[in-house]
Amino acid sequence: MYQYEAVKQVMKDNGGYATLKHLYEHAPHVEGSEWGTKTPNASIRRIVQRRDPFFKIRPGLWGLEEFREELPEHLNTESVSPEKEQQYDHTYYQGLLAEVGNMRVAETWIPSQDKNQAFLDQTLADVRSLDSIPEFGYEGMVRRARTVDVVCFNHRRMPDSLLEVEFSTDFQNSLHKFLDLQDYYANFVIVADETRKDQFEKRLGQSGFEVIRDRVDFLNFDEVVRLHMATDNAEGIVPRL
Repeated sequence: MYQYEAVKQVMKDNGGYATLKHLYEHAPHVEGSEWGTKTPNASIRRIVQRRDPFFKIRPGLWGLEEFREELPEHLNTESVSPEKEQQYDHTYYQGLLAEVGNMRVAETWIPSQDKNQAFLDQTLADVRSLDSIPEFGYEGMVRRARTVDVVCFNHRRMPDSLLEVEFSTDFQNSLHKFLDLQDYYANFVIVADETRKDQFEKRLGQSGFEVIRDRVDFLNFDEVVRLHMATDNAEGIVPRL
């Protein structure tokens, strides 16, 4: 079996699509396939990027052309409104970030109002490891943390990383959440498109955010995908995530 056939088989078995992470983990182990290379992940990337049977759904997520019309709406967004597509994209990155947190032996929280959103072949409720947020502090602080897109907790169930996924808003609300939670030794991360980094820095540069300015990191969507793919060497891309 050729390598591209192994990649295709993994996608078929997964409903006609797969994340690169899923392909990395399964394609080299398809029975009968031959991977005479020390860099199978690079080979997999070349296959999906250059071969006709495959198409890009989102960064880090690829599909089979023969399944394109059969994919659920949250994956095949060609006919949905821009608002709906943005919602599906937001959910996708929430799910990836929560999976990264889970891989790092952290406990993860996603707001209850988002838990029924579809992520790949499951919902965000299936991805988060916590059904209720830990009572880690005063009621007001816990209530505020409940609204953060993804929260990772350490083994003592204290907030370790708080991540907000931003598409169209001006970062003000997310930064105010971090401001309210500044007394916790936690990592604050804004996740957005790289083209919005200047806007983020301008907003963070306002005088009201001085006390958290050195604590807020910016992570673009491609970096989220790389972090999700790197199951063994992701350490350091996002501090303490």
